[in-house]
Amino acid sequence: MHRDDTSGGVTLRIRASVVLDGTSIGDSISVNGTCLTVTARDSDWFDVGLAPETCLKTNLGSLAPGDSVNLERSTPANGRLDGHIVQGHVETTARLTSRVVDGDSLRLFFDIPARYLKFVVAKGYVAIDGISLTVVETTPTGFSVMLIAFTQGRVSLAGQDVGYQANIETDIVGRYVERFMAWSGEEVTTS
Repeated sequence: MHRDDTSGGVTLRIRASVVLDGTSIGDSISVNGTCLTVTARDSDWFDVGLAPETCLKTNLGSLAPGDSVNLERSTPANGRLDGHIVQGHVETTARLTSRVVDGDSLRLFFDIPARYLKFVVAKGYVAIDGISLTVVETTPTGFSVMLIAFTQGRVSLAGQDVGYQANIETDIVGRYVERFMAWSGEEVTTS
Protein backbone atom coordinates (compact mmCIF):
# COMPACT_ATOMS: atom_id res chain seq x y z
CA MET A 1 0.00 0.00 0.00
CA HIS A 2 1.15 3.53 -0.80
CA ARG A 3 -0.21 6.65 0.88
CA ASP A 4 -0.34 10.18 -0.55
CA ASP A 5 -1.42 12.94 1.84
CA THR A 6 -2.55 16.18 0.22
CA SER A 7 -4.07 19.30 1.71
CA GLY A 8 -7.56 18.06 0.83
CA GLY A 9 -7.35 14.45 1.94
CA VAL A 10 -5.54 11.15 1.58
CA THR A 11 -5.18 8.83 -1.42
CA LEU A 12 -4.34 5.19 -0.83
CA ARG A 13 -2.88 3.05 -3.60
CA ILE A 14 -3.49 -0.60 -2.77
CA ARG A 15 -1.85 -3.54 -4.51
CA ALA A 16 -4.36 -6.28 -5.25
CA SER A 17 -5.36 -8.79 -7.90
CA VAL A 18 -8.46 -10.93 -7.33
CA VAL A 19 -10.63 -8.06 -6.05
CA LEU A 20 -9.87 -6.11 -9.24
CA ASP A 21 -11.38 -8.71 -11.58
CA GLY A 22 -14.27 -6.87 -13.26
CA THR A 23 -13.72 -3.70 -11.20
CA SER A 24 -14.06 -0.33 -12.92
CA ILE A 25 -13.33 3.23 -11.85
CA GLY A 26 -16.31 4.38 -9.77
CA ASP A 27 -17.00 0.93 -8.30
CA SER A 28 -17.00 0.35 -4.54
CA ILE A 29 -14.46 -1.80 -2.72
CA SER A 30 -14.49 -2.33 1.03
CA VAL A 31 -11.08 -1.58 2.56
CA ASN A 32 -10.91 -2.75 6.18
CA GLY A 33 -14.70 -2.64 6.17
CA THR A 34 -14.95 0.90 4.81
CA CYS A 35 -16.85 1.29 1.55
CA LEU A 36 -14.63 3.35 -0.77
CA THR A 37 -14.80 4.40 -4.41
CA VAL A 38 -12.14 3.26 -6.88
CA THR A 39 -10.71 6.47 -8.37
CA ALA A 40 -7.96 4.93 -10.53
CA ARG A 41 -6.71 1.42 -11.27
CA ASP A 42 -4.38 -0.78 -13.23
CA SER A 43 -3.99 -4.55 -13.43
CA ASP A 44 -2.43 -4.91 -9.96
CA TRP A 45 -3.42 -1.79 -7.98
CA PHE A 46 -6.24 0.64 -7.33
CA ASP A 47 -6.58 4.05 -5.71
CA VAL A 48 -9.21 5.27 -3.25
CA GLY A 49 -9.65 8.68 -1.67
CA LEU A 50 -10.22 9.24 2.04
CA ALA A 51 -12.28 12.21 3.19
CA PRO A 52 -11.41 13.78 6.56
CA GLU A 53 -14.51 12.08 8.10
CA THR A 54 -13.21 8.69 6.93
CA CYS A 55 -9.82 9.33 8.52
CA LEU A 56 -11.53 10.43 11.75
CA LYS A 57 -13.97 7.50 12.12
CA THR A 58 -11.83 4.61 10.82
CA ASN A 59 -8.34 3.17 11.13
CA LEU A 60 -7.58 4.01 7.48
CA GLY A 61 -6.13 7.42 8.34
CA SER A 62 -3.38 5.75 10.37
CA LEU A 63 -2.34 3.20 7.73
CA ALA A 64 1.29 3.24 6.71
CA PRO A 65 3.00 1.91 3.58
CA GLY A 66 3.27 -1.86 3.75
CA ASP A 67 0.27 -2.36 6.05
CA SER A 68 -2.09 -5.18 5.10
CA VAL A 69 -5.81 -4.52 4.66
CA ASN A 70 -8.91 -6.65 4.12
CA LEU A 71 -10.56 -6.15 0.73
CA GLU A 72 -14.03 -7.11 -0.48
CA ARG A 73 -16.14 -6.24 -3.49
CA SER A 74 -19.73 -5.08 -3.15
CA THR A 75 -22.46 -7.66 -3.56
CA PRO A 76 -24.38 -6.95 -6.76
CA ALA A 77 -28.11 -6.32 -6.35
CA ASN A 78 -28.83 -9.62 -8.10
CA GLY A 79 -26.17 -11.50 -6.13
CA ARG A 80 -26.51 -14.02 -3.34
CA LEU A 81 -26.51 -12.58 0.17
CA ASP A 82 -24.40 -15.00 2.19
CA GLY A 83 -23.96 -14.08 5.82
CA HIS A 84 -24.71 -10.88 7.66
CA ILE A 85 -25.80 -7.51 6.28
CA VAL A 86 -22.69 -5.35 6.17
CA GLN A 87 -22.79 -1.98 4.44
CA GLY A 88 -19.22 -0.76 4.74
CA HIS A 89 -20.30 2.17 6.88
CA VAL A 90 -17.84 2.14 9.77
CA GLU A 91 -19.17 3.80 12.92
CA THR A 92 -16.20 3.70 15.25
CA THR A 93 -13.07 1.80 16.16
CA ALA A 94 -12.53 -0.71 18.95
CA ARG A 95 -9.27 -1.61 20.68
CA LEU A 96 -8.05 -5.21 20.63
CA THR A 97 -7.45 -5.99 24.32
CA SER A 98 -6.68 -9.71 24.35
CA ARG A 99 -5.88 -12.67 22.08
CA VAL A 100 -6.57 -16.16 23.44
CA VAL A 101 -5.80 -19.38 21.56
CA ASP A 102 -8.66 -21.89 21.90
CA GLY A 103 -7.73 -25.14 20.15
CA ASP A 104 -7.07 -24.14 16.54
CA SER A 105 -9.31 -21.08 16.92
CA LEU A 106 -8.38 -17.60 18.11
CA ARG A 107 -10.61 -15.61 20.43
CA LEU A 108 -10.26 -11.85 20.22
CA PHE A 109 -11.53 -9.41 22.86
CA PHE A 110 -12.29 -5.77 22.03
CA ASP A 111 -13.19 -2.68 24.05
CA ILE A 112 -15.64 -0.41 22.23
CA PRO A 113 -16.91 3.09 23.07
CA ALA A 114 -19.91 2.71 25.42
CA ARG A 115 -22.43 4.35 23.10
CA TYR A 116 -21.91 1.56 20.51
CA LEU A 117 -21.94 -1.38 22.93
CA LYS A 118 -25.75 -1.46 22.98
CA PHE A 119 -25.71 -2.54 19.32
CA VAL A 120 -23.45 -5.54 20.00
CA VAL A 121 -25.31 -8.62 21.26
CA ALA A 122 -24.12 -12.13 22.07
CA LYS A 123 -24.70 -14.49 19.12
CA GLY A 124 -25.47 -11.45 16.94
CA TYR A 125 -22.84 -10.11 14.61
CA VAL A 126 -20.37 -7.28 14.24
CA ALA A 127 -18.15 -6.38 11.30
CA ILE A 128 -14.52 -5.92 12.32
CA ASP A 129 -12.35 -4.45 9.56
CA GLY A 130 -15.12 -5.60 7.22
CA ILE A 131 -15.08 -9.19 8.46
CA SER A 132 -18.56 -10.19 9.55
CA LEU A 133 -18.19 -12.23 12.74
CA THR A 134 -20.52 -13.74 15.31
CA VAL A 135 -20.23 -12.18 18.76
CA VAL A 136 -19.28 -14.83 21.33
CA GLU A 137 -20.04 -12.74 24.40
CA THR A 138 -20.38 -9.18 25.59
CA THR A 139 -18.69 -7.64 28.61
CA PRO A 140 -19.36 -4.34 30.43
CA THR A 141 -16.82 -2.64 28.12
CA GLY A 142 -16.76 -4.72 24.96
CA PHE A 143 -17.17 -8.08 23.29
CA SER A 144 -15.33 -11.12 21.97
CA VAL A 145 -15.35 -12.96 18.65
CA MET A 146 -13.78 -16.21 17.48
CA LEU A 147 -11.69 -16.73 14.34
CA ILE A 148 -11.62 -20.32 13.13
CA ALA A 149 -8.42 -21.63 11.54
CA PHE A 150 -9.80 -21.15 8.01
CA THR A 151 -10.56 -17.48 8.65
CA GLN A 152 -7.26 -16.81 10.43
CA GLY A 153 -5.35 -17.69 7.28
CA ARG A 154 -7.35 -15.26 5.15
CA VAL A 155 -7.69 -12.01 7.11
CA SER A 156 -5.18 -9.48 8.40
CA LEU A 157 -7.08 -9.21 11.72
CA ALA A 158 -5.63 -12.54 12.88
CA GLY A 159 -2.11 -11.07 12.92
CA GLN A 160 -2.91 -7.84 14.76
CA ASP A 161 -1.37 -7.19 18.17
CA VAL A 162 -3.09 -6.12 21.37
CA GLY A 163 -3.73 -2.38 21.15
CA TYR A 164 -4.75 -2.49 17.48
CA GLN A 165 -7.65 -0.17 16.61
CA ALA A 166 -10.12 -2.09 14.41
CA ASN A 167 -12.92 -0.60 12.31
CA ILE A 168 -16.36 -1.49 13.66
CA GLU A 169 -19.76 -1.65 11.97
CA THR A 170 -22.62 -2.80 14.20
CA ASP A 171 -25.91 -4.38 13.17
CA ILE A 172 -27.87 -1.95 10.98
CA VAL A 173 -31.19 -3.41 12.18
CA GLY A 174 -30.42 -2.47 15.80
CA ARG A 175 -29.45 1.04 14.76
CA TYR A 176 -32.71 1.48 12.82
CA VAL A 177 -34.78 0.17 15.74
CA GLU A 178 -33.13 2.72 18.05
CA ARG A 179 -33.79 5.50 15.55
CA PHE A 180 -37.48 4.53 15.16
CA MET A 181 -37.97 4.27 18.92
CA ALA A 182 -36.39 7.70 19.49
CA TRP A 183 -38.42 9.42 16.73
CA SER A 184 -40.72 12.12 18.04
CA GLY A 185 -41.54 13.87 14.80
CA GLU A 186 -38.48 16.06 15.14
CA GLU A 187 -35.14 15.35 13.57
CA VAL A 188 -32.97 13.14 15.80
CA THR A 189 -29.21 13.27 15.22
CA THR A 190 -27.05 10.26 16.09
CA SER A 191 -23.50 9.37 15.20
